[in-house]
Amino acid sequence: MIRLDKYLADMGVGTRQEVKRCIRKGQVTVGGRTVNAPELKIDEEKDMVTVDGREIGYAAYEYYMLNKPAGVISATEDPRERTVIDLIRDKKRKDLFPVGRLDKDTEGLLLITNDGKLAHRLLSPRRHVDKTYYARVRGCVTEEDVRRFAGGLDIGTAEEEELTRPGILQILNAGEESEILLTIQEGKYHQVKRMFEAVGKEVVYLRRESMGTLMLDNNLKAGEYRPLTKEELEGVRGC
Repeated sequence: MIRLDKYLADMGVGTRQEVKRCIRKGQVTVGGRTVNAPELKIDEEKDMVTVDGREIGYAAYEYYMLNKPAGVISATEDPRERTVIDLIRDKKRKDLFPVGRLDKDTEGLLLITNDGKLAHRLLSPRRHVDKTYYARVRGCVTEEDVRRFAGGLDIGTAEEEELTRPGILQILNAGEESEILLTIQEGKYHQVKRMFEAVGKEVVYLRRESMGTLMLDNNLKAGEYRPLTKEELEGVRGC
């Protein structure tokens, strides 16, 4: 059971005070009957709630797979920049956030949810959740690079070292501009770019392909999203 005003505020109808005024004005019905008490306890799974005739369904949690485009920041809000949350147009919850961060110019898989416990499990260093990236790299990636990545790299400064955990580097195409897949289990600041800088190369394009069991849907164009399937949700919950 949940208070009516909290139910409507959670679903983004308005602030707590705004929905209280809405309820007191008689704009809200529960089970087809107009109600005027914001404190009314309702069953969020069974009661049908409408505001001005529009049904407001309740979702305790939402889970979206987003193919993040370049030029959008991994944040919930920003006064100047477009955020990944701005892209989720038909969301019910107002408390969604991205699970982890992708750089502004990085594309690919990003999980958007309001499930804090799931986010913690996926991001916790103790869980060692694999994250796989596709990249185009300026410079010829070699088997020596593969060995160095497998041993972990120092991506720190001259004054202070910063060691990474081992990464699995797969060469797809080697040349003046190489194509690779890299699997890591951390999320250090600009980590993929800094790892390649440590071996004298430059990432010119970066896209995250997977996170744990969750794989980027190839049918999603950059900027598109969809809810997770039941099977995908069960998979990430098991990470």
